Amino acid sequence: MRVSILRALRWLAHSRFLSALLSVLLVVLIAATVNIVGIRIAGSVTGWARWMQAHRVFFLLWRLCLYSATAWGWWWMRERVRRREPDAVGRLRRIELAAAVTIVALECVAMLAQGSVLGHP
Repeated sequence: MRVSILRALRWLAHSRFLSALLSVLLVVLIAATVNIVGIRIAGSVTGWARWMQAHRVFFLLWRLCLYSATAWGWWWMRERVRRREPDAVGRLRRIELAAAVTIVALECVAMLAQGSVLGHP
């Protein structure tokens, strides 16, 4: 029993899973820190929410820049995968479709939650 636990811990330490887990934890920590600092600067949670609402167009532009950078990186990686595995086209298209549907769904939910992108109900 003890040997299997040690083997599992050794695998975990050398796997990509641990790296991914630490990356996710780092992103969550940064997001929480930004929100805590924003709340303190704005003076209250309500003030922070109002500031974010007033600047939602800039957040949309920021997200569009992130989507563009991600699409460029995806295209670069996609070409490398297609050269290495010519039969991967179908898998890549399914992934691309899933990503596009997810992004559209997230943006639609964000718009519905805010009333609209430009603040007109």
